[in-house]
Amino acid sequence: MILMAGCSLPKTDIESQVNELYDKMPQEERIAQLKSCYMDDFFDEAGNLDTLKCKELMPYGMGHFSQYASQKTMEANVLRDRVAAMQEWLMNHTPNGIPALFHEEVLSGINTRGATIYPQQIGQACSFNPELAELKTLQTGIAMRKMGGVLSLSPMVDVCRIPSFNRLEESYGEDAYLSAVMGTAFVKGLQQGDLKKGVGACSKHYLGYGGGGDADEKEMMEEILMPHEAMIRLAGSKVLMPGYHAVHGTNCVANSEILQDILRGYLGFDGMVVSDYTAIDQLPGYETTMQKAAAAINNGNDVDFPKGENYQYLQEAIDQGLVKPEVLERAVKNVLRHKIRAGLFDENPYLYSNEQIVLDTPEERKTAYEIATQSVVLLENNGILPLKDVKNVLVTGPNANSMWAMCGDYSFPSMSYFWKHNTEDLEHAPIVKLLEGMNARKPEGVNILYSRGCDWTEEIETKYTETGDERAWEYTLLHRKVDSGEVADKKEALGMAKQSDVIIAAMGENVMLCGENRDRQGLRLPGKQEQYVEELLATGKPVVLILFGGRAQVVAGIAERCAAVIQAWYPGEEGGNAVADILYGNVSPSAKLSVSYPNTEVYEPLCYNYSAEKDARVAWPFGYGLSYTTFEYANLSMNNEAATTDKTVTLAFDVTNTGSVKSDEIAQIYLSPADGNTNIRPIQLQGFARVSLAPGETKRVEVAMHVEQFGYYSNEGQRQWNIAPGEYTLKVGASSQDIKLSGNICLQGEKVVKPLREYYFSESVVK
Repeated sequence: MILMAGCSLPKTDIESQVNELYDKMPQEERIAQLKSCYMDDFFDEAGNLDTLKCKELMPYGMGHFSQYASQKTMEANVLRDRVAAMQEWLMNHTPNGIPALFHEEVLSGINTRGATIYPQQIGQACSFNPELAELKTLQTGIAMRKMGGVLSLSPMVDVCRIPSFNRLEESYGEDAYLSAVMGTAFVKGLQQGDLKKGVGACSKHYLGYGGGGDADEKEMMEEILMPHEAMIRLAGSKVLMPGYHAVHGTNCVANSEILQDILRGYLGFDGMVVSDYTAIDQLPGYETTMQKAAAAINNGNDVDFPKGENYQYLQEAIDQGLVKPEVLERAVKNVLRHKIRAGLFDENPYLYSNEQIVLDTPEERKTAYEIATQSVVLLENNGILPLKDVKNVLVTGPNANSMWAMCGDYSFPSMSYFWKHNTEDLEHAPIVKLLEGMNARKPEGVNILYSRGCDWTEEIETKYTETGDERAWEYTLLHRKVDSGEVADKKEALGMAKQSDVIIAAMGENVMLCGENRDRQGLRLPGKQEQYVEELLATGKPVVLILFGGRAQVVAGIAERCAAVIQAWYPGEEGGNAVADILYGNVSPSAKLSVSYPNTEVYEPLCYNYSAEKDARVAWPFGYGLSYTTFEYANLSMNNEAATTDKTVTLAFDVTNTGSVKSDEIAQIYLSPADGNTNIRPIQLQGFARVSLAPGETKRVEVAMHVEQFGYYSNEGQRQWNIAPGEYTLKVGASSQDIKLSGNICLQGEKVVKPLREYYFSESVVK
């Protein structure tokens, strides 16, 4: 089906189009633009659009359709045709023929059956590779646009500083700079620089979800805000979602301080604000749903997801004087403006064509594999890796032969399992398990033995809490554990261990032990996994411990006795091949931690930049990761002085591969005060470069760092960005605690004050 243009508007500027359309809309149509629903509710069992139901339930149209690609399992071309049928009906049977915005989750690929499942965000952050992040979402956006989707509810760029946070896996970790770089790359790839061509990104969860909501103003504005700010100002992100939490005592979805004062007043955001699912329902202190709707829209929220159940009372709120007409006008125009920007009023056959959609192409799988190999962090290695001169290898543990070792939350299998209780036929796209990868990639003469050995948990560990999406506040939804479909025979596994040269122990979490609304009793390995590892260690055979999951898991006490420790996160559909290639040495690990990895259970904010000294609670610091080779840093050259009015300062250094294996090194640039200055953090990431080196090869890294990166936020009657004179230290390191080179620079001149910084990231060139 080829569907052409909808409402024909004059080809003038966007604001003129918005104003003209708004003025001729009946009030019911205006309010409908602020509501959403589920597309599948309007199709019968035969897959035909029920036009009578459309006329009955949405005679004035509909602004949005929620998670349109994941509600029912169906093929991409069928989804595309359903979207086209719905848009055609809206454009021909509603007062002004306004098309809808169809949105979906695209955190690790499109949340739909058969789409590529890329590594989870927390792992991808460890790659320090924004180019791959941009390629991933470019591929995602192209496929989703063909399916009729024009808006994503991704990425999550919360600066997550609480190691126990159950949604940490969706984030890029604890650092503002890294999160901003990766989030900006996500937006650039997804949107393709043109919302009429790409898919719109949504910055979430604004502001401070996952550990920053109660930060002081300086940390909030300098760091917690930074990823959202950079995505909006550098990459043109035009949609934002407030979090479920409260800032300064007020829930974000009805918080005028963050949604109006900071977002629109300070940052100049001119896009659309959408509620998280059921967030308006959760507003405390209001007696009626109408009052909740009024509070949300009055304080800056435009759209009510997922079903508009609060905003259906907006007319009543207007009639009672609780919502002023100009408030409704603001919200509706923000929606209309986004639809025009997305090309929904243009003649654009690219939106809906007869082209056969193919998901999970070889190119997409290749990207998923490359990201996975660059996401896996080698934490410890006594020389056992890469595996050489071994014959019998035991692969064991609950995550050794399971798709749940690979799939993070918001992937289609995880969403289907958790929300829909689906347990069958979930491995689409095909997901390579660790055992499969170990067999497929094994060198000649290697014999792979397998026995599960233990389960994730023997009893249900998921804690029931009323946080996040209230649709998950259901005891039966949370009160279950994953059935592996295998028998865990510990006696069999320990017998095999005694016959083996090395043991690969795949441990960690799964879809029910980590994710939105899912938490457990602690951060040590779930169930009896740790006890099982102890028994494997007792065999005297070298144990390679591989941790799968969405956050750091405390393994102090056993990690020291393992021959190697790997953090694999949720590495996506190609994760089995990627981890196997690292174990066998086909690929050298290169990832660096995007979080501080604790050695004890921590339930409060933890971040490397709180102090330049090592935190005793941290086993492996931010930026840390081992390789199969060694690197040497040398020959630092840099500016010794600059003016506060200069644009950039430069530094350069050499990195040499001093080992015998080809590998990448992630060189990190940190900034510290040198004169007791407390306006900036004791240490703060301000740049990095991936350097690919053959054995014996040297490359020079040249970095242009913006002088604005030396700055800091203050509120002196007005919010401002300051670049102050003083002594600073630039550090080049292999991690935040492994500084290889450093030098001081003096900024001279008067303090420069700007309303906002213009430059956020340094620029690196590897020669």
